Amino acid sequence: MNSAMMVDLLKSLSLLGGFLIIGMFLRAKFKIFQVTFIPASVIGGVLLLLLGPQVFNLLPVSGDWFTLYSLLPGVLIVPIVATVPLGLHINIKSENNESKILNNIIPLTCIGVAISMLQFAIGFGTQIIFGKENLYDVFGIELGVGFVGGHGTAGTLGSTLSEMGVVYWDVSQGVGTTTATFGIVGGILIGIALINWAARSGNTAMLTKPADIPEHMRVGFEPNIEKQSSIGRETTFSSSIDTVAFHVALIFMACGLAYWVQGVMKDLNIPILSSISVWAYGIIVMFAIWGIICKMKVDFLVDSRVRSKISGSFTEFAVIAAVASLPIKTVATYILPILVMVTLGFIVTVLVLFIYCKKFLKGYWFEQMIATFGMCTGVFLTGVLLLRICDPKMESPALANYTLSYTVCSIIFFALLDTFINLPITSGTTFAISAALIIAATAIIIGIVYSQVMFRNNTSSNK
Repeated sequence: MNSAMMVDLLKSLSLLGGFLIIGMFLRAKFKIFQVTFIPASVIGGVLLLLLGPQVFNLLPVSGDWFTLYSLLPGVLIVPIVATVPLGLHINIKSENNESKILNNIIPLTCIGVAISMLQFAIGFGTQIIFGKENLYDVFGIELGVGFVGGHGTAGTLGSTLSEMGVVYWDVSQGVGTTTATFGIVGGILIGIALINWAARSGNTAMLTKPADIPEHMRVGFEPNIEKQSSIGRETTFSSSIDTVAFHVALIFMACGLAYWVQGVMKDLNIPILSSISVWAYGIIVMFAIWGIICKMKVDFLVDSRVRSKISGSFTEFAVIAAVASLPIKTVATYILPILVMVTLGFIVTVLVLFIYCKKFLKGYWFEQMIATFGMCTGVFLTGVLLLRICDPKMESPALANYTLSYTVCSIIFFALLDTFINLPITSGTTFAISAALIIAATAIIIGIVYSQVMFRNNTSSNK
């Protein structure tokens, strides 16, 4: 690599940055984007896709840039996923409502894991519906990747398949990006419809009618400087090292070590360990780094909000790159099975969540259900958005339960993801479906048993 290549890389990133800004202003300008809460990265990515070489070819830029964009999500997903354990503190206690928060976290975690596994099973089942010979080996995993994982996780899928030498990695990444878009838009619209029904039928604890979504959330920014939130604590002084640079250094160090560990495992040809994806090693390495930091009692140097913003920044560029490079013609050939599995995914997700949460959660069942639904069809913030509509002042313990269960679900999801990417290829679709259903059933049973035991003597009403 020479300086000209680095300059070309910077230029290609500048184009992504420009379309991210354009996407942000389009979101602020047009109601359709505000109603559906489509992120700026998706809006900008679609516009760049349309103007790029795959469609109208109106941009005077090299087609090699779009090849780079298809590879970028697979690279950026390593630091994105590696950040998950950094700054992780799972505090299940609350001074005001300790027992309720504690008792609902495990059932919510169990149903979150179960839903992700059911989505894998539905996706793989689509192969059986349409015939395996018409689809590629891992088709269907994109439902869980796009719904529970989100746009950024599509890069994880593409990266893993690329490492395995699978030729259709970019197609699968494109299908994952497509299902993620269906998930986030459909999740918001279905979620708002469910909130309307719940408010009018008396199933919400805080509302008699749906709350208005705050203007700044729809537009995408807060113009009042005094109301703007801080991105986190300044844990270090710039005279030594900038706070953001310190957090980025920890993340990049974990990524470098992850690549090194993966390389050692491959050189030694250790079974199973040599086939684990680099992003999975990134999580393991970061757990070790975070453990050392906590052991040294310098965990005050890490702020989870700063870490989250860094991860979010990487995700924005990963998403816009994935959307802009989406192999639209190839993905279009799979549009019918995509629509079928997305439709089935929404139906099963809503029904299982509704029945389980109504019966086995104690207190504010709908608020916790709608937040988890947002997570299972979009991203963490989708769940927060839906929760805020039915609990505008965040007076219920639902946010605390949701946040903690989401953290545990994310770790379990990524721990299982690599296995389910490999299963259809190594063991067949039927085995992958069976494994997903067994894990889902196990998670649901654990949640039910735990709920029955913990709430047996609890006579408080289920609001």
